[in-house]
Amino acid sequence: MSKPGINDLLDIMRRLRNPDGGCPWDLEQTFATIAPYTIEEAYEVAGAIEDEDWPALKDELGDFLFQVVFHAQMAAEQKLFDFDDVVSAIVEKMIRRHPHVFEKNAGIDSAEAQTIAWEEHKKKERAEKAIGLLDDVPRALPALLRAVKLQKRASSVGFDWDSAPKVLEKLTEEAQEILDAQAAGASAAKLEEELGDLLFVVANLARHLKIDPETALRTANAKFVRRFAHIEKGLAARGVKPGDATLDEMEALWQDAKKTER
Repeated sequence: MSKPGINDLLDIMRRLRNPDGGCPWDLEQTFATIAPYTIEEAYEVAGAIEDEDWPALKDELGDFLFQVVFHAQMAAEQKLFDFDDVVSAIVEKMIRRHPHVFEKNAGIDSAEAQTIAWEEHKKKERAEKAIGLLDDVPRALPALLRAVKLQKRASSVGFDWDSAPKVLEKLTEEAQEILDAQAAGASAAKLEEELGDLLFVVANLARHLKIDPETALRTANAKFVRRFAHIEKGLAARGVKPGDATLDEMEALWQDAKKTER
């Protein structure tokens, strides 16, 4: 028996969406209702990579591919486009944006040079569509990732700080503005605005340091979970629950966890 291929998956999707004998849940779905699952599957792919769980990555990539097939099937039913159109669009785009590979154009001999060329191709495409510089940065992206992309686009036309130290100065300024607003009895909406400004600058600092802020925060989250587990374990050895411990007790165990990791 031959290995199942993409045509088998497309056929499964068609049967699931067939009004005559298909799955009631699948038949009820729309682009809008499926979109959250698509985002969730992308995060699960990232999680498997972070855990270096390669069997899980295989499964998660399958789940993610199914999302593409699901959207394409719904589009085909509405005569918008079909799966083959999706494939054709990405094939054409990849060839168009890699002339150094498919047309043997000289001048692109490093990843950095390719990144610059890629952005130039995208800039040209935006100009042809007559859209603003920031208009096609997806609103549904995670906020930190979207902040970096917005800043990167603005930087391409010279709207940017020239160094990480300058961004750090702005970071200090934004932090002080939060404290000033709080001292002045600012509303929750105003404090939210000031905090948003601070986070936006943090994303900019990450970009200047060539660090992915999402990855950095995920690493920090994992570190926090690991160290808090150390606190729980230490307290349990004393017969104490976290809710009954003092802050000093937990802080001492936190510092112990930091020493253990060095």
